[in-house]
Order: sequence, then C-alpha cells, then structure tokens
Amino acid sequence: MPDHGSDNSNKAIETVVLGLSCASASVTFSILDVLASVGRDWQMLHGHPTRPPAFHPRLLSFDGDPYRDPNGRMIVPDGGLDDCPHPDLIIITDFHIDPTGPPPNDFGLYAQWVRSAHTHGATVASVCSGAILLAEAGLLDDTDATTHWGYFDTFRQRYPKVKLRRERILVPSGEGHRVITAGGASAWADLLLYLIGHFVDPEEARRIARVYLLQTHNDGQLHYGSLMAGRQHEDRLVADAQIWLADNYTAANPVATMAERSGRSERSFLRRFRRATGQSPVEYVQTLRIEEAKQMLEATDMPIDDIALDVGYAEGSSFRRLFRKQVGMTASAYRRQRVPAPGAYRN
Repeated sequence: MPDHGSDNSNKAIETVVLGLSCASASVTFSILDVLASVGRDWQMLHGHPTRPPAFHPRLLSFDGDPYRDPNGRMIVPDGGLDDCPHPDLIIITDFHIDPTGPPPNDFGLYAQWVRSAHTHGATVASVCSGAILLAEAGLLDDTDATTHWGYFDTFRQRYPKVKLRRERILVPSGEGHRVITAGGASAWADLLLYLIGHFVDPEEARRIARVYLLQTHNDGQLHYGSLMAGRQHEDRLVADAQIWLADNYTAANPVATMAERSGRSERSFLRRFRRATGQSPVEYVQTLRIEEAKQMLEATDMPIDDIALDVGYAEGSSFRRLFRKQVGMTASAYRRQRVPAPGAYRN
C-alpha cells in the first residue's frame, strides 16, 4: 500500500471504481470527482500551488465496453479491469437490484477479480448495496460489515457468516482494515473522507469536506431505515395476522388476540410467526408502533407523550426507551432530523 502521506512517496493511489450496469451513476461519478480533487481544489480556492494527485481514480468495467446505467444513461468507462491488474484501492458503489432476487450474472466475474486484487494487497470498499459483491467474493465472511438497511434481511439469509452491524454507517474490518463497508448510498461521503484521511492525511479530509460541504453521519443509520422492511414469506396464516395487526396494533394485548384468531395454541402461533417474519409477535408489534411514531414525528408537531399514547403506550417513558433502542436516537432528536418543508428555506 503506498504511503502517500510520506515525503518519500508521491505515487498516486491507483484506484478502481467498478463500472457495472446496475451501479448508480450519481454515486460513481461523485466518488471519481472528489478523489480527483484531492490536493487540487482546496489549494485552487486559496491561491496555493496544487499538489501532485493523491489518487488516480479510474472507472473500469470488466471488458471496458460502454454500458447503460439503471436509468438508461450511456456510461463510457476508462478501460477494462485488465488495464489495472494490481490496484491499491477498489471501490464498489451502490447497486439498483432487487434485494429478494439473485445477484446479477456478471457478479461472479467481478467477485473473482476483487478477491484476487485483495489477495495481492488491495484495499476494497463498498457503498450501500455494493457490499453484496464483497459478500459474493467471500471477503465479508466472519467479519463485521454494514450495508443499506433495506438489504439486511437479504444478507442474513444469503450470507449467514457476515456479522452485520445494522447501526453502523462505516465499518473498517479485516486484517489491516483492508475491507471497508459503508451504509446507505449517501454514505459514500463518509467512506471517502475516511479513505482520504487514511491514505493522505486527516487534514486533507477535513479540507475536502469543507470544499464539498460533506457531513458524516455520526448518528449511524438506524433512524433512516424503515423498520418494516422485513423478509418475504408465504405463510397465509401469519400474513392474515399481519393484516389484522396493521389496523389493531394499538390494542391492549394484540398478540393474544392474534393467536386466538389463528386457531392455534399461543406457543404454536409464536413459533410459526417467528419462523415466517424473523421476529416474535411482540417484537413485530413494537416495530409497527415505532414506525408509526416515526411518521407522526416527521409529519406533526404533536407532543411526544401524546404520540406514545396514540401508538399504544400508556407510559411515555416506556415508549421513549423503546424508541431509542430501535431507532438509535431519542424521539426528540429524530424530530429535529426531519426534512424541512419547502417554505423553511424562504426569507
């Protein structure tokens, strides 16, 4: 690995951003542009001489041929993977793929190349659902990793050896921290600031953050996720219970009522519900209530204790504890994070 921060080395970090037809163009080109600006844009804005490039970022597809991104835009890569057989750094961007479907057919070819490059010393990093490719390459087995919250159930089922960190926005793992995963798509900024600080120096990372107005997601990603993005199942009895629960989750004892409606013993119903959904009925009820509370915190100015009562909690303190546990921040902090109305930006 080049030590770009050393005075004895001016060699740019050979960086490959993988160009797949399922990859997001916005994140792909944001990464390429920001890495190319290191040592240049801050200096230009302050009238200082630019430095030698810290990174040499290239967009490479498997064969170097143009391809269309998920939105139909024609993307022309800088070349094929054979043009950079021994990169220092590989970045895999977010993928627009169905979480419940199989990986694209060309994943095997890319996974083999990534695995080989990592074996020869490359640092590999992913953004969002790009972690799927790292998992396919076997580089996440028995190690901590994160990904977009919408793909967590896919990971648990398809890659059981991966130690998922749902709450984390950035997870450096493996020997020498040479495998790095980032959460949702906008976590590309967290990833790049980490990489710039690691390969160049932390001060340069701070400069880039100021040039591009980048902010890290220090609160993690739990509060961004939909708690109801659960696994798919075909159990009609459980599906009927879920439909009933969607309108009755504020009831005093909805779990007992669901079991009674199912015609099964409560113990049998609990086992069947967990097998189908991955949650106990109590956990599922709590998830429904907290998800509804999140919507009310975003859309209304109701007092938090009133929201707690509306979603089924007579004790506001119990609601607040559960909210913080599931969302990763207090209800008050979550409300402060909500997207402002358009009028908030007017004078």
